[in-house]
Amino acid sequence: MTYLANVCVTTLGTSTLSLSFVDTETPGANNFTFTANAITSVTCKQEGQNCVVTVDGTGLVNGVQFPFEAVFRDQVATAANDNVQSFVITGFFDQNGAAPVPQGSIIALGCQ
Repeated sequence: MTYLANVCVTTLGTSTLSLSFVDTETPGANNFTFTANAITSVTCKQEGQNCVVTVDGTGLVNGVQFPFEAVFRDQVATAANDNVQSFVITGFFDQNGAAPVPQGSIIALGCQ
């Protein structure tokens, strides 16, 4: 999976988020790309020294619109991976478990 997100609570209209899924167990069978077309909410929550960012909105897969919620965790410790806690495209896709991404992939500024 490849996650690309550039989201900001103060600039929802220009925020972007996408997910590219490639099924390695059944090559070519279940591949898809999801692209958000409306981000309606970005919230940041401090958890200890880390920050959890939740993004809600709607997006398209093959021209069909679905609501989604993505949850990202920015880990402060330099030895710890950041991670995508969950990514749910309602009625289409539900990520099973957290997916680690390289440290520094998720940067939460001004987390409350």
